[in-house]
Amino acid sequence: MSAQAVLYGIKNCDTVRKARQWLEGHGIAYVFHDYRVDGMAAVPLDRWADALGWDVLLNRASTTFRALEAADKADLNRTRGIELMKANPTLIKRPVLEWAGHLQVGFKPDQYAGLFE
Repeated sequence: MSAQAVLYGIKNCDTVRKARQWLEGHGIAYVFHDYRVDGMAAVPLDRWADALGWDVLLNRASTTFRALEAADKADLNRTRGIELMKANPTLIKRPVLEWAGHLQVGFKPDQYAGLFE
């Protein structure tokens, strides 16, 4: 992994906006990967799932998840969860930050500060 941070998410997400503002306000260079604009091909969901667990990545509180058919939500496992997230990127908790071997899901200023100290 490069020394430059990569922030994954969706541009119009409020939490992603806060994370971007925090990074910019602290002078931290990063690349932003927008799932909708840049696609899912380069998103390492399998590696993230290995590191964190697929269920940590799946946003069960999202409008998208609640709108899924009951059959899609039933008997979720790693394979099915990753397939759903690839097909519906809004199911991935946001943002995901990768930096210097670290993965952070969600945004909390104190957690970001701890990563970049």
